[in-house]
Amino acid sequence: MAFDLEMIKAVYSRFGDRVEAAKKAVGKPLTLTEKILYSHLWDGNATEAYQRGASYVDFAPDRVAMQDATAQMALLQFMQAGRPQVAVPSTVHCDHLIQAKIGAHEDLEIANSTNKEVYDFLSSVSNKYGIGFWKPGAGIIHQVVLENYAFPGGMMIGTDSHTPNAGGLGMIAIGVGGADACDVMAGFAWELKFPKLIGVKLTGKLSGWASAKDVILKVAGILTVKGGTGAIVEYFGEGARSISATGKATICNMGAEIGATTSIFGYDEKAESYLRGTKRADIADLANEVKDYLTGDPEVYADPEQYFDQVIEINLSELEPHINGPFTPDLAWPLSKFGAAVKEHGWPAKLEVGLIGSCTNSSYEDITRAASLAKQAIDKNLKTKAEYTVTPGSELVRYTVERDGYLNTFAQIGGVVLANACGPCIGQWARHTDDPTRKNSIITSFNRNFAKRNDGNPNTHSFVASPEIVTALAIAGDLTFNPMTDTLTNEAGEQVRLDEPQGLEMPIKGYAVEDAGYQAPAEDGSKVQVLVDEKSSRLQILDAFPAWEGTDLHGLRLLIKAKGKCTTDHISMAGPWLKFRGHLDNISNNMLIGAINYFNDTADSVKNQLSGEYGPVPATQRAYKAAGIGTVVVGDENYGEGSSREHAAMEPRHLGVRAILVKSFARIHETNLKKQGMLAITFADVADYNKVQEDDTIDILGLTEFAPAKQLKVVLHHADGTQDTFAVNHTYNEQQIEWFKAGAALNIIRAKQQA
Repeated sequence: MAFDLEMIKAVYSRFGDRVEAAKKAVGKPLTLTEKILYSHLWDGNATEAYQRGASYVDFAPDRVAMQDATAQMALLQFMQAGRPQVAVPSTVHCDHLIQAKIGAHEDLEIANSTNKEVYDFLSSVSNKYGIGFWKPGAGIIHQVVLENYAFPGGMMIGTDSHTPNAGGLGMIAIGVGGADACDVMAGFAWELKFPKLIGVKLTGKLSGWASAKDVILKVAGILTVKGGTGAIVEYFGEGARSISATGKATICNMGAEIGATTSIFGYDEKAESYLRGTKRADIADLANEVKDYLTGDPEVYADPEQYFDQVIEINLSELEPHINGPFTPDLAWPLSKFGAAVKEHGWPAKLEVGLIGSCTNSSYEDITRAASLAKQAIDKNLKTKAEYTVTPGSELVRYTVERDGYLNTFAQIGGVVLANACGPCIGQWARHTDDPTRKNSIITSFNRNFAKRNDGNPNTHSFVASPEIVTALAIAGDLTFNPMTDTLTNEAGEQVRLDEPQGLEMPIKGYAVEDAGYQAPAEDGSKVQVLVDEKSSRLQILDAFPAWEGTDLHGLRLLIKAKGKCTTDHISMAGPWLKFRGHLDNISNNMLIGAINYFNDTADSVKNQLSGEYGPVPATQRAYKAAGIGTVVVGDENYGEGSSREHAAMEPRHLGVRAILVKSFARIHETNLKKQGMLAITFADVADYNKVQEDDTIDILGLTEFAPAKQLKVVLHHADGTQDTFAVNHTYNEQQIEWFKAGAALNIIRAKQQA
């Protein structure tokens, strides 16, 4: 039986009435996205139509999911909210802190020892506040959610940018920062700007080497890392119905790489089959009773241009496998053109490592298709030329594929099975290399490939593809190899060709597991003690951020003018820094150390205006804070793209940065900044970015009259005595302005609970 069945019954019992009310309010047929959004309004039935991309709307999500790295800060904040239990079903998943080094068993043992303090904290907090706890080794949050919690027509928020994975089962699932999760767990409404809608019509059917991963790799190439910002992507059409539920989840997962709020598919036979296959027939039965509401209206899909803000059409029958990268997930190459691109750009053609799995591609179907190629390598006497690793998405998948013999197949070609965790996908990888300064290439079935993300090495060229393409290229050891057309020389000197991969959507004998790794919370958590050692280097009780002083900001200094791409990995790196995710002061020592300083093209080197010397960004900012001087961070386009990690917003807030001024923001990061009481503003004229000079003193004016849609003013006082003045924009609504004035949204929550 499914988790939280009574909650799901309640959602379905009102779903039809709410959709009908929304149709009446909107006055036209609805997309699936609109049906779910309008059915989850905080105030109940819809009475008005909201303006896409403009209206701020309060929603009531059904559940919250948190991974261990972000859960620490989310729960440290929730502990200040004053509630005895969470208001909605919530879970914690221990998947980020396990480092891939040797193999699954050894790595998990080391993680349990190294991270014991953090795991004990998360377990005890979960026990106290009624939160489901998934132990280390249970699996990656998104795969575990898909197997256990995702349901068609539901709405969930999660403290990870790849939360949209659950869209594969028809759920609106949105990545957020910990403060947003705290709001919902504390029983408050969750605010979101009503998204624009992008429709992707899929025709035809996948075959041969093409897979669901190639759909999103193609879409990423079309929309770029910014193209989905502020929008929900809804997939539909005969092609959509032909893709497995886990394949759909892969597509939705990587929607984060185009900046989309989330992505979604409608409920269909594939979703029903997956629900029944994962022992949730009760949910499938409930969904079938309202299935007409769990997809877009027929009129919408018959004439999509009238109902979506943008429509893309892809014929799956003609879709070629893609490889995206390096250094950005939207640099898309059809397989037939990739080899030439490798040669033209001088990327290292020798493939050193192929890695499959992660939250993006770790389903039973993914594993079996990749294993079919591994089996061919054995049968055709091929020796795998590159290192090869496999990361199962959950213990349910791992146990089942081991039972069915696939892990043994990987072992026979030298594959190393890693723990059921994020591992190399987020930089938790102790990579074996003889020369970290050498330019090298790796290929993964993960979702992100920013510089240094996987192994901390700026010389690593990381490419993204499907598990089957990754496996084929790992066997060849050569990025220019095209498995669709090329042959390989086997150990006997014969020319052999790899046949098309074959796989199973779900196991013939059904899924099996001995211990899925779930720990239910205590029935009465009132007596559970949550202890945090004051001397701990990994956990720290939070102090409230100070309220705004009520004046305009004068005499600020420029901390850094970031040049080019500045993701949350640049602002707050993962990898070895994950161990400090529960200690705000310690993790703040990685603030912006990956950002490139515009004035010297160097990372982690900025001018300290107090000493005139160059030094690390965090140390320089601490010097300003000690002197009582506020600062400004200036950035480029799509600032803060990537992970949902709110540490990228909390660290500058903690260290005394007063404002982030950029050309444009990624959605989650802008919201995180607002939640923490930061001033997030954008150039009204992006050319004004060029006016910012290294030695500037900066004023921000208009805050005493801070109001929605009203511009603020920035004055740059240059070292030569001249100055520039220009307007800046913001997207704060009245409630968000109150967050700024109070010092953080959490300060308001705390005050309400204490009232």
